[in-house]
Amino acid sequence: MEAVEHSPNTPLEYQTETGRLNILGFWIFLGAEIALFSTLFATYLVLVGRTADGPGPAELFEISGVLIETFLLLTSSFTCGLAIHYMRNHSLKGVFVWIGITLALGLGFLGFEIYEFVHYIHEGAALTTSAYWSAFFVLVGTHGAHVTLGIGWIILILIQLKQRGLTPDTSRKVFISSLYWHFLDVVWIFIFTAVYLYGMVM
Repeated sequence: MEAVEHSPNTPLEYQTETGRLNILGFWIFLGAEIALFSTLFATYLVLVGRTADGPGPAELFEISGVLIETFLLLTSSFTCGLAIHYMRNHSLKGVFVWIGITLALGLGFLGFEIYEFVHYIHEGAALTTSAYWSAFFVLVGTHGAHVTLGIGWIILILIQLKQRGLTPDTSRKVFISSLYWHFLDVVWIFIFTAVYLYGMVM
């Protein structure tokens, strides 16, 4: 049942019972995502050092490229937050501008990650090289796949925004997609620390 009364200060995405329940449901979904990535991190950490005859991470990891990826993704989290700020102020133009910048930064991140993967494979570190590199590609690749999914999802939401404007329904979708994007940034911080920084000192 839709709520018929709400405070004028209530954000659009929370103005209906459906919106509130969907947002709650998405938080529960993120709990399942945390379980997924926790499993991948645990597997990776167990297999650290098991490089067989392949190269080790310290031989291939380059801090400059990883820092660029980190800068792009964390900046995209900031711009995504600005999009929500403009949405709360009922500025459709502001939402489009800042989500557009968020998507551009996300695509830049994916471009650097694909380049990184291709470089590793050319250097002899592929998915089948060793247990370590299998765990690496599955963990980092799963995160990259989530970023790709997020970009496609947000593009579809932008199409709906163009057609319908800012409504409780479209605002809910924008807000939920922002939660997803911030979640991926948090996961990347763990990847940056546990995979790259730790791998460089192994």
